[in-house]
Amino acid sequence: MDVAAFRKMVEKNPNGFLGRYGLGTKLIQEGGDLNEAVEHLRVAVQLDPVHVASHLALGQALIVLGQTDEAKGVLQSGIDAALSGRSSGGVDLVPEMKRLLQPLA
Repeated sequence: MDVAAFRKMVEKNPNGFLGRYGLGTKLIQEGGDLNEAVEHLRVAVQLDPVHVASHLALGQALIVLGQTDEAKGVLQSGIDAALSGRSSGGVDLVPEMKRLLQPLA
């Protein structure tokens, strides 16, 4: 799907996790507005706090924007969700999140 399709999803259902996550990650992938991507990914994390990939994408974007304090919390929450057993996956993303956290410590 393209950015326009994800925007339509968000318009139709602003509280839909998939549209928010999809739009945020698509904006990042296509070099779009990182601040807008962060807004959508923040909502995605709020809507589904155990979706580990949302935490990773949000953490990465926050690091690029220099918002490292928030990035630390988001990445740690993603790690916690992955290891808690409440998430349906995401354990494979833990090493990447830990790698991102190291220079922020």
